[in-house]
Amino acid sequence: MMMQKLNNKTLRLTLSNQTQTNLIWAICYCCIFLLVYTAYAKIEDHDRFYKGLLRVSYIGDYALLISWLVPLSELLIAVLLLVPQLQKWGLYLFTAMMGVFTLYIASMLLWATKLPCHCGGAIEKLSWSQHLWFNLAFMALASLAIWLKKQSK
Repeated sequence: MMMQKLNNKTLRLTLSNQTQTNLIWAICYCCIFLLVYTAYAKIEDHDRFYKGLLRVSYIGDYALLISWLVPLSELLIAVLLLVPQLQKWGLYLFTAMMGVFTLYIASMLLWATKLPCHCGGAIEKLSWSQHLWFNLAFMALASLAIWLKKQSK
């Protein structure tokens, strides 16, 4: 890692290509773990996940579709993150999916009187505010990986 001085005011962090690659893979593995873990929890206890979605206003009519689409999408994105040629797409889709989840959480915090959580596993133990920060942190990590991929080209 090296710091370079630019125009006497701006400092820029320069990482070797190998360090960038290692950091990208570390972030991808964290995202993969999160996706596989939550997808497994939703599929393993699908009935509870589905019934929880039924109780959410505005999406209750689509609960069955969403209850399968979400975990299958999570698994698909995890596979994309594993394939080097598709990794950039996986990072973009991961960030988008987490963005949708984050908007859902923010809207629930603003307007819902009941706050049901259907994330699955240990993540359900987080408060809704913690969920929001957790998602934002993962979105920031994925954005960093996207930026690093662009820098390494």
